[in-house]
Order: sequence, then structure tokens, then C-alpha cells
Amino acid sequence: MIAIKTGMALAAGLGTRMRPLTNDRPKALVELAGKTLLDYALDRFAAAGVQRAVVNVHHYADKMVEHLGRHTGAPDILVSEERDQPLETGGGIVKALPLLGDDPIFITNIDAVWVDEAERELDRMRAAWDPERMDVLLLLAPLERTLGFPGAGDFFLDADGRIDWRGDRERAPYAYAGTQIHNPSIMKGRPEEPFSMTRVWRELVPQGRVHGIVMKSFWMHVGDPVARDEAEARLTS
Repeated sequence: MIAIKTGMALAAGLGTRMRPLTNDRPKALVELAGKTLLDYALDRFAAAGVQRAVVNVHHYADKMVEHLGRHTGAPDILVSEERDQPLETGGGIVKALPLLGDDPIFITNIDAVWVDEAERELDRMRAAWDPERMDVLLLLAPLERTLGFPGAGDFFLDADGRIDWRGDRERAPYAYAGTQIHNPSIMKGRPEEPFSMTRVWRELVPQGRVHGIVMKSFWMHVGDPVARDEAEARLTS
């Protein structure tokens, strides 16, 4: 199993779907069962042996930097500033490349929450990572084991672990669970402008370079106040 020493928490979104909870704070600092969404992500990184975490900031950036300044223990925190313009998931990674290094990294959305069951999901991802066959490894959640995800699914998974888009099909069995292992080299030379990581995935899927692993834990997409309340009820029950 390889060691992944760097992670990135994508935390620069405006959090419009989480209003009114984000009227005075970024979504990353919305609390769930007494802990911020951002800290769930940082704690997962620490448990998986991540030594440094890059966090991008935009909305209420000063509050984010203040919160991160109080962080103690692993991982060490590096801030990627997007104060002038939020760059979305793809552009945010491009801007952070000087901080991320060249080795494989974890990337997680801060609204992806779960409690590991039996095994740590990030450890399972590290064990499955094969740089000879993949540039991206996505954590996938079976639709029947999700909360806060009303969609019809994102991906199919073949016997070799490669993913395919749902496309025009009515339903796919898996949702993207907001976490990936990522080869930073696939972002080099791309523009530092707002764009989604899905643009990159669409380039790599036909090449067979995007793989998936199905999580064993129950996944919660905490993207709005209703989902936050439902997730809190599940965590505290």
C-alpha cells in the first residue's frame, strides 16, 4: 500500500444551497454534530496518514484562515487563496499545483461525510491505487446507501474497475462520493480559470484511466440544510 502524504480539501464554494446556514460563514464551517464539515475532512486525512492538507478559500476567506490557524496536530495546513475568484473544482486544483507536489494526492469535497465501517475508506483507496492503470480513482457510493443525494446516479463500473458515465441511461448504480486519489500531472498546463474536474474525467474515461472503488460505509452528501439535519440525526442516533 502506497503512502499518500498530501490531500486537498475543496472548500472555496459559495455554499448557496446551504443558505441560510452560509449567510455568515462558508459551507466548510457549517457544523454537523458539533464539528465543522471541514474538520471531518481533515480528520479523515490525518487518520489515513496525510501529513499536509491544502485547503482552498474564497467565501468568508478570513473566517476560514482564522479557523485553520487554530488547527493543531496532523495534517499541516497550507492555504490556497481564491479570494478574487472561485475557480471551481478543476481550476482550484490547477491553482494549488505548486503546493500539491508531484505524487498522488487525496482530494475531497468538504460536504462528503461518512463514518468508516470496519476499514477506513481512504486506506481501501490507497490499497486499490495502481498508477500504471489509472490517473484518477473515485470513491463511489451505492445509491441505496446514501443520504442527501437525490440524483439517478453518476457511474457504472466494469469488472476491471473502470468507470463509465450514466449518459442517456435512466439510472446508474453509483454516485460519486466526493473523494478521489488523483495524479496531479494530469492538471499541468491547464488554465487557471473556473472549470469542473468532470471536464478532465471526460477526457480520461475513454482512455480507461479513471477507475472507481465502491465504499462500504454509508455516505452522506451534506449539501443543504435538510441534508445537514438528516445527517446530524443519523450521526447522533
